[in-house]
Amino acid sequence: MKKTLFLALLFVFSSGLCSAQSYTQKYNSLYDRTEYFDSNGKMIGYSKYNELYERTEFYNAYGTLIKTESFNSLYDRTDVKNRTGNVQQTRSHNSLYDREDIKDRNGNVIGYRKWNDLYDRYDVFNSYGTLVGYYKWNDLYDRWDYYEQ
Repeated sequence: MKKTLFLALLFVFSSGLCSAQSYTQKYNSLYDRTEYFDSNGKMIGYSKYNELYERTEFYNAYGTLIKTESFNSLYDRTDVKNRTGNVQQTRSHNSLYDREDIKDRNGNVIGYRKWNDLYDRYDVFNSYGTLVGYYKWNDLYDRWDYYEQ
């Protein structure tokens, strides 16, 4: 469950849904979806797993499909597609550096995330290796919080 929630958070980071300094996510069991909130508590979007197509679908707060995310077993990566089905970015594990690389549709690395044992969090970096934010598990609220640098 935590892995699915984290992947959903990574999508929000990469899609630019949020322009606030931080945001949070919560699972809504009534609607069976993960909802994303800005730092003011306003819902900015949600994601839901579609079992028929075996993918996670991301919507804005008004219910408009933004992107989809599915695992590509042929290339051992996760493909993020826009609403028309074109691949916008991919994520795959880089075993050499022990991190997850985020690449654009042309295969160029645009960022990566890596587990930070010291601070017990996922650090997010841009293509130049500059820390741009991090995900931290919030035990009190049982959710992932994202903080921009």
